[in-house]
Amino acid sequence: MIEKVLHRGNMLKAYTHVLANKGSAGVDGMPVEKLATHLKQNRDAIATDICNGRYLPPPILGVAIPKSNGKNRLLGIPTVTDRVLQQAVNQVIAPLFELDFTQHSYGFRPNRNAHQALQQAHRHIHEGYQHIVDIDLQNFFDEVDHCLLLQLLYRKVKCPLALRLIRKWLRAPILINGRLVKRRKGVPQGSPLSPLLSNIMLHELDKELERQGLRYVRYADDFSVYTKSEDEARKVGNAVFLFLRNRLKLPINREKSGIRRPVDFQILGHGFVPTYKKGDKGKYQLVVAKKGWERLKQKLKSITRKTTPCSFEQRVRELKEAQRGWVHYFRLASIQGKLKEVDSWIRNRLRHCIWHDWKRPDRKRKNLIRLGVPKWQAYAWSRTRKGGWAVAQSPILITTVTVKRLVRRGYESMLDYYKKVAPQLNEPLYARTACTVVVCHERRTLLVSFGAVQMMRAGPSEPVVRCRLQTALCGFA
Repeated sequence: MIEKVLHRGNMLKAYTHVLANKGSAGVDGMPVEKLATHLKQNRDAIATDICNGRYLPPPILGVAIPKSNGKNRLLGIPTVTDRVLQQAVNQVIAPLFELDFTQHSYGFRPNRNAHQALQQAHRHIHEGYQHIVDIDLQNFFDEVDHCLLLQLLYRKVKCPLALRLIRKWLRAPILINGRLVKRRKGVPQGSPLSPLLSNIMLHELDKELERQGLRYVRYADDFSVYTKSEDEARKVGNAVFLFLRNRLKLPINREKSGIRRPVDFQILGHGFVPTYKKGDKGKYQLVVAKKGWERLKQKLKSITRKTTPCSFEQRVRELKEAQRGWVHYFRLASIQGKLKEVDSWIRNRLRHCIWHDWKRPDRKRKNLIRLGVPKWQAYAWSRTRKGGWAVAQSPILITTVTVKRLVRRGYESMLDYYKKVAPQLNEPLYARTACTVVVCHERRTLLVSFGAVQMMRAGPSEPVVRCRLQTALCGFA
């Protein structure tokens, strides 16, 4: 296996991936721009050390980033060289585990995303499973038990050199504020291997929930179980708590965990509210959680701050990028009405920026006249004592700096973009699940399944090709 890891093609793919992700330097201070030169000079020496078991990873750099709740999240940043090696290992061992992962796991997996997790949660609620066991793992990435994780890895990874290398990465000390801290548990967030390792660890929970026939959704360490009664939810919650504590040695945040009804439940930044349409009793629609709107407003405020030294075109480009990213993530939610308000607010902030950029009264007067305002009115408004925000919301700017003029200068309405990317009104929220096609060349068999990546026993001489197709392409109604 270690030969596959160090194969030139695999290493080149890993290098390309790390280069595309960029990221900050590790403890050695080497940026990704210098990585190519470093690998050319030291590739053979690094490969020899790995094959001989002498490779010793440098410490990882601890970087604290603020969380939305005011606390800090500690990231572990490996050196760029280690990031390439970890990505190379990930590319080789991930397919071994991917075939076993369940259909209800959506985080950090190929062809799976948060939208599919939301659709699955929405489907469970619509089917009447409206007593939800919401589990919050306390500092999951910092609490992963190394011995247990290595045992799970050994089930698929039989190469001693690869396992030894992963163990060294797990045990590498972390440099925090100039002080080296030893680690006996935890997977560093920021490592290319950490998403796969977290899925391997929590796959044991997936198997237990599937064994009990429960409906659940998991996205990385964010998971919830859906039941039809409060008594069943209480039993399931206690069973999950005991399994996590006794089998996986993972603590639960009791304050954030509990049994929820749909209106009190949030998943991946989304909430649920009842639909009040005739015939839709007991149905719910997705909405954006309060924190999602607050973060959007904070981001847009920073971009449209009048004192930010940038041109209007640059400001609009940054605004469009932020708006599109937010709308694309929340496109499954019902947000048309709220987006109208946000669009109006953004346009007024842009008008405020324009008014501030005009600065002097003479320039304001000339620009207003150029936009079609009578001279006497332009003169009066250019010398108004009203504040810039009041002027931005006044008829003088709303009727001159119109939406059409803003669009010509690059502005894009969030509502217009939402209508382009959101599901159509006549389309169900959860589209038909893509199917997985597994082709085994030697046996000439075809396995078609929906949603899940089915487990298939194949020998080492039987290459497996997998692809995901829409149901219609497979000929299913």
